[in-house]
Amino acid sequence: MILKNVCFYNEIFEKEIADLRIENGRITEIGIINEDGKDMSGLIALPGFIDIHIHGANGGDFSDATAESLDKISAYLAKNGVTSFCATSMTLNNAALTAIVKCGREYQGKEAGAKLIGINLEGPYISYKKKGAQNGDFVRAGSIEEFEQLFAESGENIKLITIAPEAFDSDEFIKHVSEKCTVSIGHTNANADETQRAIDMGACHATHLYNAMTAVSQREAGASGTLIDNENVTCELICDGGHVCPAALRSTFKILGEDRACVISDSMRAAGLGAGEYELGGQRVFVEENGKYAVLEDGTIAASITNVFEEFKNLLSFRIDFKKALKACTINPARAIKMDKEIGSIATGKAADMIFVDDEMNIKEVYINGILA
Repeated sequence: MILKNVCFYNEIFEKEIADLRIENGRITEIGIINEDGKDMSGLIALPGFIDIHIHGANGGDFSDATAESLDKISAYLAKNGVTSFCATSMTLNNAALTAIVKCGREYQGKEAGAKLIGINLEGPYISYKKKGAQNGDFVRAGSIEEFEQLFAESGENIKLITIAPEAFDSDEFIKHVSEKCTVSIGHTNANADETQRAIDMGACHATHLYNAMTAVSQREAGASGTLIDNENVTCELICDGGHVCPAALRSTFKILGEDRACVISDSMRAAGLGAGEYELGGQRVFVEENGKYAVLEDGTIAASITNVFEEFKNLLSFRIDFKKALKACTINPARAIKMDKEIGSIATGKAADMIFVDDEMNIKEVYINGILA
Protein backbone atom coordinates (compact mmCIF):
# COMPACT_ATOMS: atom_id res chain seq x y z
CA MET A 1 0.00 0.00 0.00
CA ILE A 2 1.12 3.54 -0.78
CA LEU A 3 -0.17 6.63 1.02
CA LYS A 4 0.39 9.81 -0.97
CA ASN A 5 0.98 13.38 0.19
CA VAL A 6 1.14 12.49 3.86
CA CYS A 7 1.69 15.40 6.22
CA PHE A 8 3.21 13.71 9.25
CA TYR A 9 5.38 14.13 12.31
CA ASN A 10 8.61 12.34 11.56
CA GLU A 11 11.14 10.48 13.69
CA ILE A 12 12.38 13.72 15.29
CA PHE A 13 8.78 14.92 15.66
CA GLU A 14 8.97 17.67 13.08
CA LYS A 15 6.33 18.12 10.40
CA GLU A 16 7.14 16.72 6.95
CA ILE A 17 5.24 15.87 3.75
CA ALA A 18 6.08 12.68 1.83
CA ASP A 19 4.68 9.47 0.40
CA LEU A 20 4.73 6.31 2.52
CA ARG A 21 5.05 2.74 1.34
CA ILE A 22 3.63 0.09 3.69
CA GLU A 23 4.44 -3.59 3.29
CA ASN A 24 3.73 -6.47 5.68
CA GLY A 25 2.57 -4.08 8.37
CA ARG A 26 5.66 -1.89 8.32
CA ILE A 27 6.73 1.39 6.78
CA THR A 28 9.31 0.41 4.17
CA GLU A 29 9.83 3.70 2.33
CA ILE A 30 9.34 7.41 3.02
CA GLY A 31 9.90 9.92 0.21
CA ILE A 32 8.68 10.68 -3.30
CA ILE A 33 7.19 7.48 -4.67
CA ASN A 34 6.30 7.58 -8.37
CA GLU A 35 3.38 5.18 -8.06
CA ASP A 36 -0.34 5.62 -7.49
CA GLY A 37 -1.73 5.41 -3.99
CA LYS A 38 -4.30 6.76 -1.57
CA ASP A 39 -4.22 10.55 -1.37
CA MET A 40 -4.06 11.73 2.25
CA SER A 41 -3.99 15.46 1.49
CA GLY A 42 -5.74 17.64 4.04
CA LEU A 43 -5.04 15.34 6.98
CA ILE A 44 -2.20 15.14 9.51
CA ALA A 45 -0.60 11.82 10.50
CA LEU A 46 0.44 11.27 14.10
CA PRO A 47 2.22 8.14 15.34
CA GLY A 48 -0.17 5.63 16.85
CA PHE A 49 -0.68 6.39 20.53
CA ILE A 50 0.49 3.93 23.19
CA ASP A 51 -1.09 3.26 26.59
CA ILE A 52 1.26 1.33 28.85
CA HIS A 53 -1.06 1.44 31.88
CA ILE A 54 -4.71 0.55 31.24
CA HIS A 55 -6.92 -1.82 33.23
CA GLY A 56 -10.05 -1.72 31.14
CA ALA A 57 -12.58 0.11 28.97
CA ASN A 58 -15.90 -0.36 27.21
CA GLY A 59 -17.14 -2.81 29.85
CA GLY A 60 -14.07 -5.05 29.80
CA ASP A 61 -11.23 -5.38 32.29
CA PHE A 62 -7.95 -7.27 31.90
CA SER A 63 -8.48 -8.79 35.34
CA ASP A 64 -11.57 -10.57 33.98
CA ALA A 65 -9.00 -12.85 32.29
CA THR A 66 -11.17 -13.34 29.21
CA ALA A 67 -10.60 -12.74 25.50
CA GLU A 68 -14.04 -11.12 25.37
CA SER A 69 -12.96 -8.38 27.79
CA LEU A 70 -9.70 -7.83 25.94
CA ASP A 71 -11.67 -7.52 22.70
CA LYS A 72 -13.75 -4.74 24.27
CA ILE A 73 -10.63 -2.89 25.39
CA SER A 74 -8.75 -3.39 22.12
CA ALA A 75 -11.66 -2.25 19.93
CA TYR A 76 -12.34 0.82 22.10
CA LEU A 77 -8.69 1.87 22.01
CA ALA A 78 -8.44 1.57 18.22
CA LYS A 79 -11.46 3.87 17.80
CA ASN A 80 -9.72 6.39 20.03
CA GLY A 81 -6.33 6.49 18.34
CA VAL A 82 -4.49 4.12 20.69
CA THR A 83 -2.80 1.48 18.56
CA SER A 84 -0.78 -0.38 21.23
CA PHE A 85 -1.35 -1.08 24.91
CA CYS A 86 -0.02 -2.90 27.95
CA ALA A 87 -2.92 -4.66 29.66
CA THR A 88 -2.64 -3.94 33.37
CA SER A 89 -3.55 -6.20 36.28
CA MET A 90 -4.56 -5.32 39.82
CA THR A 91 -3.27 -6.52 43.20
CA LEU A 92 -4.79 -10.01 43.39
CA ASN A 93 -3.88 -13.50 44.59
CA ASN A 94 -1.48 -15.72 42.67
CA ALA A 95 -4.16 -17.89 41.10
CA ALA A 96 -5.95 -14.85 39.69
CA LEU A 97 -2.74 -13.25 38.41
CA THR A 98 -1.69 -16.53 36.79
CA ALA A 99 -4.99 -16.75 34.90
CA ILE A 100 -4.71 -13.08 33.88
CA VAL A 101 -1.19 -13.28 32.44
CA LYS A 102 -2.01 -16.57 30.67
CA CYS A 103 -5.00 -14.88 29.07
CA GLY A 104 -2.77 -12.03 27.89
CA ARG A 105 -0.29 -14.49 26.38
CA GLU A 106 -3.01 -16.38 24.53
CA TYR A 107 -4.71 -13.20 23.28
CA GLN A 108 -1.71 -11.66 21.54
CA GLY A 109 -2.10 -11.76 17.78
CA LYS A 110 -5.90 -12.09 18.02
CA GLU A 111 -6.70 -8.45 18.82
CA ALA A 112 -9.96 -6.80 17.78
CA GLY A 113 -8.18 -3.46 17.35
CA ALA A 114 -5.22 -2.08 19.26
CA LYS A 115 -2.23 -4.40 19.70
CA LEU A 116 -1.56 -5.98 23.09
CA ILE A 117 2.18 -5.38 23.31
CA GLY A 118 2.78 -6.49 26.88
CA ILE A 119 1.53 -6.93 30.41
CA ASN A 120 1.81 -4.43 33.25
CA LEU A 121 1.66 -5.83 36.81
CA GLU A 122 0.42 -3.03 39.06
CA GLY A 123 1.30 -4.73 42.32
CA PRO A 124 0.89 -6.89 44.32
CA TYR A 125 4.17 -5.86 45.98
CA ILE A 126 2.99 -2.45 47.14
CA SER A 127 2.43 -0.45 50.33
CA TYR A 128 -0.77 -1.11 52.25
CA LYS A 129 -0.73 2.53 53.36
CA LYS A 130 -0.73 3.71 49.74
CA LYS A 131 -2.81 0.95 48.18
CA GLY A 132 -5.40 3.39 46.83
CA ALA A 133 -8.05 1.33 45.03
CA GLN A 134 -5.97 -1.86 45.18
CA ASN A 135 -7.36 -4.66 47.36
CA GLY A 136 -5.42 -4.69 50.62
CA ASP A 137 -6.20 -8.36 51.22
CA PHE A 138 -3.70 -9.30 48.51
CA VAL A 139 -0.87 -6.85 49.22
CA ARG A 140 2.28 -8.83 49.94
CA ALA A 141 6.08 -8.71 49.99
CA GLY A 142 7.93 -8.99 46.72
CA SER A 143 8.93 -12.47 45.63
CA ILE A 144 11.43 -13.23 42.88
CA GLU A 145 10.00 -16.76 42.70
CA GLU A 146 6.44 -15.54 42.14
CA PHE A 147 7.58 -12.97 39.60
CA GLU A 148 9.50 -15.62 37.66
CA GLN A 149 6.46 -17.91 37.68
CA LEU A 150 4.21 -15.13 36.35
CA PHE A 151 6.86 -14.02 33.85
CA ALA A 152 7.01 -17.55 32.45
CA GLU A 153 3.20 -17.89 32.35
CA SER A 154 2.99 -14.59 30.46
CA GLY A 155 5.27 -15.87 27.72
CA GLU A 156 7.98 -13.57 29.11
CA ASN A 157 5.84 -10.61 28.10
CA ILE A 158 5.63 -8.66 31.35
CA LYS A 159 6.90 -5.19 30.42
CA LEU A 160 6.28 -3.29 33.66
CA ILE A 161 5.84 -4.02 37.35
CA THR A 162 4.94 -1.55 40.10
CA ILE A 163 6.49 -2.02 43.54
CA ALA A 164 6.77 -0.09 46.79
CA PRO A 165 10.50 -0.46 47.54
CA GLU A 166 10.17 0.32 51.26
CA ALA A 167 7.45 -2.28 51.81
CA PHE A 168 9.87 -5.22 51.75
CA ASP A 169 13.60 -5.92 51.44
CA SER A 170 13.57 -4.98 47.77
CA ASP A 171 17.23 -4.55 46.72
CA GLU A 172 17.73 -8.02 45.25
CA PHE A 173 14.23 -8.09 43.81
CA ILE A 174 14.81 -4.84 41.89
CA LYS A 175 18.24 -5.89 40.66
CA HIS A 176 16.91 -9.23 39.44
CA VAL A 177 13.61 -8.10 37.93
CA SER A 178 15.02 -5.00 36.22
CA GLU A 179 16.95 -7.38 33.95
CA LYS A 180 13.60 -8.77 32.73
CA CYS A 181 11.29 -5.74 32.63
CA THR A 182 10.93 -2.12 33.72
CA VAL A 183 10.59 -1.74 37.50
CA SER A 184 8.33 1.14 38.43
CA ILE A 185 7.94 2.85 41.81
CA GLY A 186 4.36 3.43 42.87
CA HIS A 187 1.71 2.83 45.51
CA THR A 188 4.54 3.64 47.85
CA ASN A 189 5.10 5.28 51.22
CA ALA A 190 8.84 5.57 50.56
CA ASN A 191 10.73 8.65 51.64
CA ALA A 192 13.35 10.33 49.47
CA ASP A 193 16.25 8.12 50.59
CA GLU A 194 14.28 4.90 50.10
CA THR A 195 13.15 6.03 46.68
CA GLN A 196 16.67 6.97 45.64
CA ARG A 197 18.01 3.61 46.77
CA ALA A 198 15.44 1.83 44.62
CA ILE A 199 16.50 3.93 41.64
CA ASP A 200 20.13 3.09 42.36
CA MET A 201 19.17 -0.61 42.36
CA GLY A 202 17.59 -0.31 38.89
CA ALA A 203 14.06 1.09 39.18
CA CYS A 204 13.59 3.62 36.37
CA HIS A 205 9.90 4.47 36.09
CA ALA A 206 7.16 6.11 38.16
CA THR A 207 3.60 4.77 38.33
CA HIS A 208 1.00 7.57 37.96
CA LEU A 209 3.27 10.27 39.37
CA TYR A 210 1.92 12.10 42.45
CA ASN A 211 -0.94 9.62 42.93
CA ALA A 212 -0.56 6.98 45.68
CA MET A 213 2.94 8.09 46.69
CA THR A 214 4.59 10.41 49.18
CA ALA A 215 4.42 14.05 48.19
CA VAL A 216 7.19 16.59 47.77
CA SER A 217 7.55 19.28 50.43
CA GLN A 218 10.10 21.98 51.13
CA ARG A 219 11.99 19.71 53.56
CA GLU A 220 11.45 16.21 52.15
CA ALA A 221 11.33 15.39 48.45
CA GLY A 222 9.36 12.22 49.07
CA ALA A 223 8.90 9.71 46.29
CA SER A 224 7.32 12.28 43.96
CA GLY A 225 10.14 14.81 44.18
CA THR A 226 12.89 12.18 44.05
CA LEU A 227 11.46 10.51 40.94
CA ILE A 228 11.16 13.85 39.16
CA ASP A 229 14.72 14.77 40.18
CA ASN A 230 16.30 11.70 38.55
CA GLU A 231 16.93 12.27 34.85
CA ASN A 232 16.92 8.54 34.01
CA VAL A 233 13.40 8.01 35.39
CA THR A 234 10.35 8.18 33.13
CA CYS A 235 7.15 9.32 34.81
CA GLU A 236 3.57 8.33 34.09
CA LEU A 237 0.97 11.08 34.25
CA ILE A 238 -2.82 10.74 34.19
CA CYS A 239 -3.90 13.84 32.29
CA ASP A 240 -7.67 13.87 32.80
CA GLY A 241 -7.47 17.16 34.69
CA GLY A 242 -8.57 15.51 37.93
CA HIS A 243 -5.79 13.14 39.00
CA VAL A 244 -3.24 15.96 38.49
CA CYS A 245 -4.39 19.55 38.15
CA PRO A 246 -3.49 21.49 34.97
CA ALA A 247 -1.09 23.85 36.77
CA ALA A 248 0.82 20.91 38.26
CA LEU A 249 0.93 19.25 34.84
CA ARG A 250 2.39 22.39 33.28
CA SER A 251 5.09 22.59 35.95
CA THR A 252 5.84 18.87 35.68
CA PHE A 253 6.21 18.92 31.89
CA LYS A 254 8.61 21.87 32.23
CA ILE A 255 10.81 19.78 34.54
CA LEU A 256 10.52 16.47 32.68
CA GLY A 257 11.11 18.01 29.26
CA GLU A 258 10.42 16.20 25.99
CA ASP A 259 11.67 12.73 26.81
CA ARG A 260 10.54 11.67 30.28
CA ALA A 261 6.75 12.11 30.52
CA CYS A 262 4.48 9.17 29.64
CA VAL A 263 0.76 9.85 29.34
CA ILE A 264 -1.32 6.92 30.61
CA SER A 265 -5.03 6.43 31.04
CA ASP A 266 -5.06 4.07 34.06
CA SER A 267 -8.65 3.60 32.91
CA MET A 268 -11.06 0.94 34.12
CA ARG A 269 -14.05 -0.75 32.51
CA ALA A 270 -16.25 2.36 32.79
CA ALA A 271 -14.19 4.21 30.16
CA GLY A 272 -16.48 4.93 27.23
CA LEU A 273 -19.64 3.98 29.14
CA GLY A 274 -20.52 6.90 31.42
CA ALA A 275 -22.03 7.16 34.89
CA GLY A 276 -22.87 4.12 36.98
CA GLU A 277 -21.62 1.49 39.40
CA TYR A 278 -18.76 -0.75 38.27
CA GLU A 279 -16.24 -3.29 39.57
CA LEU A 280 -12.48 -2.85 39.84
CA GLY A 281 -10.23 -5.52 41.32
CA GLY A 282 -13.16 -7.03 43.21
CA GLN A 283 -14.26 -3.69 44.67
CA ARG A 284 -17.28 -1.50 43.92
CA VAL A 285 -16.47 1.80 42.22
CA PHE A 286 -18.71 4.63 41.10
CA VAL A 287 -18.71 7.13 38.26
CA GLU A 288 -20.85 10.23 38.66
CA GLU A 289 -22.52 12.18 35.87
CA ASN A 290 -19.81 14.28 34.20
CA GLY A 291 -17.26 12.74 36.58
CA LYS A 292 -13.59 12.81 35.62
CA TYR A 293 -12.73 9.51 37.30
CA ALA A 294 -14.10 6.56 39.28
CA VAL A 295 -14.15 6.52 43.09
CA LEU A 296 -14.53 3.93 45.84
CA GLU A 297 -17.46 4.08 48.24
CA ASP A 298 -15.37 6.18 50.65
CA GLY A 299 -14.55 8.70 47.93
CA THR A 300 -10.99 7.48 47.25
CA ILE A 301 -9.99 8.09 43.63
CA ALA A 302 -9.96 4.67 41.99
CA ALA A 303 -9.08 4.94 38.31
CA SER A 304 -9.70 7.10 35.30
CA ILE A 305 -12.39 6.84 32.63
CA THR A 306 -10.42 8.59 29.91
CA ASN A 307 -8.13 7.54 27.06
CA VAL A 308 -4.73 8.76 25.91
CA PHE A 309 -6.06 10.65 22.88
CA GLU A 310 -8.52 12.60 25.06
CA GLU A 311 -5.65 13.34 27.44
CA PHE A 312 -3.50 14.56 24.54
CA LYS A 313 -6.19 17.08 23.64
CA ASN A 314 -6.46 18.00 27.32
CA LEU A 315 -2.74 18.75 27.41
CA LEU A 316 -3.04 21.06 24.42
CA SER A 317 -5.90 22.87 26.14
CA PHE A 318 -3.75 23.08 29.30
CA ARG A 319 -1.10 24.92 27.22
CA ILE A 320 1.42 22.08 27.14
CA ASP A 321 3.79 22.32 24.16
CA PHE A 322 2.52 20.22 21.20
CA LYS A 323 5.77 18.32 20.69
CA LYS A 324 6.10 17.47 24.39
CA ALA A 325 2.51 16.28 24.51
CA LEU A 326 2.86 14.18 21.35
CA LYS A 327 6.08 12.49 22.45
CA ALA A 328 4.52 11.73 25.85
CA CYS A 329 1.78 9.76 24.09
CA THR A 330 4.01 7.91 21.61
CA ILE A 331 7.78 7.49 21.69
CA ASN A 332 8.28 8.04 25.43
CA PRO A 333 6.03 5.18 26.58
CA ALA A 334 7.52 3.00 23.84
CA ARG A 335 10.99 3.75 25.20
CA ALA A 336 9.87 3.14 28.79
CA ILE A 337 9.07 -0.48 27.91
CA LYS A 338 12.03 -0.83 25.52
CA MET A 339 9.90 -1.07 22.38
CA ASP A 340 10.92 2.19 20.71
CA LYS A 341 12.63 0.32 17.86
CA GLU A 342 9.23 -1.14 16.89
CA ILE A 343 6.61 1.49 17.66
CA GLY A 344 6.27 5.09 18.83
CA SER A 345 7.16 7.11 15.74
CA ILE A 346 6.59 7.23 12.00
CA ALA A 347 9.86 5.93 10.58
CA THR A 348 11.18 3.44 8.04
CA GLY A 349 11.24 -0.07 9.48
CA LYS A 350 8.70 0.56 12.22
CA ALA A 351 5.15 -0.71 12.48
CA ALA A 352 2.73 1.26 10.30
CA ASP A 353 0.69 2.54 13.26
CA MET A 354 -0.76 5.98 12.51
CA ILE A 355 -3.64 8.28 13.41
CA PHE A 356 -4.91 10.63 10.71
CA VAL A 357 -6.54 13.75 12.16
CA ASP A 358 -7.91 17.02 10.83
CA ASP A 359 -6.74 20.48 11.90
CA GLU A 360 -9.05 20.37 14.94
CA MET A 361 -7.51 17.05 16.08
CA ASN A 362 -10.58 15.01 15.21
CA ILE A 363 -9.69 11.39 14.39
CA LYS A 364 -10.49 10.49 10.78
CA GLU A 365 -8.60 7.24 10.22
CA VAL A 366 -6.52 4.88 12.35
CA TYR A 367 -4.03 2.39 10.89
CA ILE A 368 -2.66 -0.52 12.90
CA ASN A 369 0.14 -2.48 11.19
CA GLY A 370 -0.92 -0.72 8.00
CA ILE A 371 -4.53 -1.90 8.20
CA LEU A 372 -7.38 0.58 8.51
CA ALA A 373 -9.02 -0.04 11.90
